[in-house]
Amino acid sequence: MRPIIAVPSYPRVPERRIRGWNADNVGVPAPYLEALRRAGGIESIVMTESLDEDAVEQILDRADAMLLLGGGDLDPSTYGADPTTEKIYGLSADRDRTELDLTRAAVARGMPVLAICRGHQVLNVALGGTLDQHIPDRDGVWEHGRPGGGGGGLEHKVQIESGTRLARALGADRVVASCHHHQAVETPGAGLRVVARATDGIIEGTELADPGGPWVVSVQWHPEDTAATDAAQQGLFDTLVRNAEA
Repeated sequence: MRPIIAVPSYPRVPERRIRGWNADNVGVPAPYLEALRRAGGIESIVMTESLDEDAVEQILDRADAMLLLGGGDLDPSTYGADPTTEKIYGLSADRDRTELDLTRAAVARGMPVLAICRGHQVLNVALGGTLDQHIPDRDGVWEHGRPGGGGGGLEHKVQIESGTRLARALGADRVVASCHHHQAVETPGAGLRVVARATDGIIEGTELADPGGPWVVSVQWHPEDTAATDAAQQGLFDTLVRNAEA
């Protein structure tokens, strides 16, 4: 049996926003799912609408692991902050609630999780961490690409701490990563260990600090962008699926 990977979707898209689609719809960018399929996993898409506790548990009961995707910003209220910039975009209260509830429950039950870009930030907030709302305002921060799709990716080098779950999954201590984000982890959440940084110091990877804990790894960059041709990036999806099988 191939493992089932729960994948919370992008927010609901209202009717007629996509030409020829006359009803609301939900979606997931294909490169994430293609990487999961190459790794031997099967996706189970979860619509990001408010879920009660029973629904959260029933979804995770049927899954072997979870993949958190990129997307718009988290509402600052989810980490106890007020907006500090007009650059915040793509807010979705339903998506925030769904992903935060699923993430806390998945970590509590010891489920493997790979969290990418927005997902990296969701994991951090779910565990009590905070975010920098607009890193271009920081002195000394290099360009990290433009969020929101449309060819805004930018490749740069990321240094990974040796011997970590992330380094083992990538098979490397240094990678070239595709980034397109304007926010970043500021204060790491409880139990999270910073294991990767860009050369300008921006946190690019975290994982659970407990070496005996579940395989829970997050990256700020987009491994799905280059996983089809970069074995290191595909290794993240491969390792998620192997842990799901276990």
